[in-house]
Amino acid sequence: MINEIKDSAKSAMEKALSSLGNEFKKVRTGRAQISMLDSVRVDYYGSPTPLSQVAALSCPDAKSFLISPWEASVLKDIEAAIVKSDIGMSPQNDGKVIRLRLPELTEERRKDLVKTIKKMTEDARIAVRMGRRDANDLLKQLLKDKEISEDDKKRVEDEIQKVTDDFIKKIDTLSADKEKDLMTL
Repeated sequence: MINEIKDSAKSAMEKALSSLGNEFKKVRTGRAQISMLDSVRVDYYGSPTPLSQVAALSCPDAKSFLISPWEASVLKDIEAAIVKSDIGMSPQNDGKVIRLRLPELTEERRKDLVKTIKKMTEDARIAVRMGRRDANDLLKQLLKDKEISEDDKKRVEDEIQKVTDDFIKKIDTLSADKEKDLMTL
């Protein structure tokens, strides 16, 4: 039972860290990354479909994207989806492919993105602490039901706290790396 509680807490913390990593991929830095287009959904035969499933995506250089649709008939739909999305780039359609140019990040925009990163980081820390709190609540209940001793409860709480501290460090490191990446020109 105690191992299940520890595993459950660790699993919740891993999900928080993984989620933060995925959120950070969506925050754009000065370089083009295919993950920046993950939020674009194309109306493909009546259903919203991820852009990556209707076209080949590539980054010919650090500041641009090249989108080559599998079917030429989808070109206009892709262009409309990009315009409608909030990625902040305007498509250039040459009849066969769509090119997207990544605009330069201003200092002010970089600072706004850092604030966004800090908020995401704090949300991830909160999720990790919630995992710890849930585990500690279960331990208190087990103690109350006399299924574990006071010593066992204290020992497991200490172990969970160490795991929590490790995940908070990982989150802080991930955040610092993303901030550094964002603020370098």
